[in-house]
Amino acid sequence: MDGKGRALVTGASKGIGAAICRRLRAEGYEVYGLARGRPALEALAEDCGLRPLVADVRDHQAIGAALGDRGVDVLVNNAGLVTSLRPLQAQSAAEIEAMVTVNLLAPLLLLRLLLPGMVARGRGHVVNVTSTAAHHVFAATAAYGAAKAGLSRAGSVLRYDLAGTGVRLTEIAPGRVETDVYLQAFAGDGEALRRTLYADERPLQPADVAEAVALALALPDHVDVAMMELSPTDQATGGHVIRRPNASV
Repeated sequence: MDGKGRALVTGASKGIGAAICRRLRAEGYEVYGLARGRPALEALAEDCGLRPLVADVRDHQAIGAALGDRGVDVLVNNAGLVTSLRPLQAQSAAEIEAMVTVNLLAPLLLLRLLLPGMVARGRGHVVNVTSTAAHHVFAATAAYGAAKAGLSRAGSVLRYDLAGTGVRLTEIAPGRVETDVYLQAFAGDGEALRRTLYADERPLQPADVAEAVALALALPDHVDVAMMELSPTDQATGGHVIRRPNASV
């Protein structure tokens, strides 16, 4: 095992997850990158030296079997999914279920799997990557926002449960980041995604989120960054709207 300890990063094959893997490898961690896509993971392994863990983040039993008795010192719950950007009543049951399962249930089950070892060793760090959608209103994100808000609240409760164990927990809530997380919602049309969300913006980059993860991990063991909200300089959340029924505008 490398000097800093062993880290498991979910959603590791691209975007924020890949950037976190590269950053943690640069810091000297042994990194297990978890994703379903073997070719992308193997390319990243060639690039930065991570250990590929090919599995579905929703299959905690397969993940546990793959890890075996290897203790994990850092868990980065990064995997996320946006299946569609429509009001809840216009989404399919499958779309809603997938978002809740990937964004909330999967990280909770990974926490259940890995926290006992951290507590037994008296050290560890969990990083939950949520979203500003967990704390602010964004239209057409009811299921996604609810799932991320659930993970945020779970983290708040866990800080009470973990106090005194030596295990730290950090929530990082990014605003708009230039990734493909919305690609499915755009029916796989990457050009439309970039044109709609990124072309005229100055969004965060995956490396910015990775830097925040590294910062939280680098602080002394008695310091826990409970929550970081990362926002593009040009983005502000909030606002108020009143819509009049049947109004022409």
